[in-house]
Amino acid sequence: MVDTQVVIVGSGPSGLLLSRLLHLHGIANIVLERRSQEHVLGRVRAGVLEAGTVELLDEANAGARLHREGLVHQGMELSFEGSRHRIDFGALTGGKSVTIYGQTEVTRDLMDALAEDGVPPLYETEAIEIRGIDGSRPTVAAVDPDGAQREISCEFVAGCDGFRGVARRSVAAKVQTYERHYPFGWLGVLTKAPPVSRELIYASHERGFALCSMRSPTLSRYYVQVGSGEKAEDWPDRRFFDELRRRLDRQAAEALVAAPSIEKGIAAVRSFVAEPMRCGRLFLAGDAAHIVPPTGAKGLNLAAADVGRLARALIEHFREGSPAGLEAYSESCLKRVWKAERFSFWMTSLLHLFPESGAFGRKMQLAELDYLVGSRAAMTALAENYVGLPFD
Repeated sequence: MVDTQVVIVGSGPSGLLLSRLLHLHGIANIVLERRSQEHVLGRVRAGVLEAGTVELLDEANAGARLHREGLVHQGMELSFEGSRHRIDFGALTGGKSVTIYGQTEVTRDLMDALAEDGVPPLYETEAIEIRGIDGSRPTVAAVDPDGAQREISCEFVAGCDGFRGVARRSVAAKVQTYERHYPFGWLGVLTKAPPVSRELIYASHERGFALCSMRSPTLSRYYVQVGSGEKAEDWPDRRFFDELRRRLDRQAAEALVAAPSIEKGIAAVRSFVAEPMRCGRLFLAGDAAHIVPPTGAKGLNLAAADVGRLARALIEHFREGSPAGLEAYSESCLKRVWKAERFSFWMTSLLHLFPESGAFGRKMQLAELDYLVGSRAAMTALAENYVGLPFD
């Protein structure tokens, strides 16, 4: 039996960030990851970081490369009816911005920081059971790369292992879930080509939604809305780029470089929340507790807000003996989660084609978009939510 203070299940960016924050405050923790390090780094995910997420990475002493290589964006563009309209974050929110920096790079930076400290995650070590969360010393049973089973005793368990992980499954009977599946997905392509614009373009078109994003000045990320039954292999590069051009304004379409894709896949679009986010001594964070449509760029940022709050609560518990932060964890996190769900739902409804809505629904979207870009109050509401609500 191994003893530690906190077991963290999952080595995505939320689990790694929590581990690093706790380690810097002298709180012993063990990160269990069922996949290999290479597999974790191979996940291509989000790339829009709120200021609060950047601040947490700085607090974890893992933000140096982000500040060198990240792209600071003071705005975004909405495209509809052949024209683009800029939403000026800086002017609307008192100078706030977002930073474009891939989730893979965040993960790499945190991995490197933990490795330098001599406390890397236990890769290819799968947590298979979490027991005793209603007692004073939970245990986590895990299987190591050689197939041997080990048990780890701890004071608290942090479930950062995603929607299908053992953490959420362990408390499935104790939580209420709320879920919505959308009748479409996002077909995403990563390509070595310059972006079509300096800032992200969100396009609403009669053929469906499209997004022009980027990971760097030479690496572009593009998405088009596709039906829920579509398969990535049915979309060769030529078909993808032809469809993307149809959904963009003329200037963006002409600037688009159709370089060969280096990664392609379809992501389902859905909303999910589990309440509460704490059951005894097990705390859910990130995708284990909530999933948002990618439209509002909230997934990674919500996970960071969760573990930032959890880290402070655990530090308060171990250093001051106060349970206040731990007791407030679920309620305080869920307030932010539901506001992010609301914003992502609104953005998704505004920009995507819903077949069941018909011509009337499309006219309503266009009216909403036209009102939005002509109203400073409406643009401010969008900008405030996009750059991120306060983490506290």
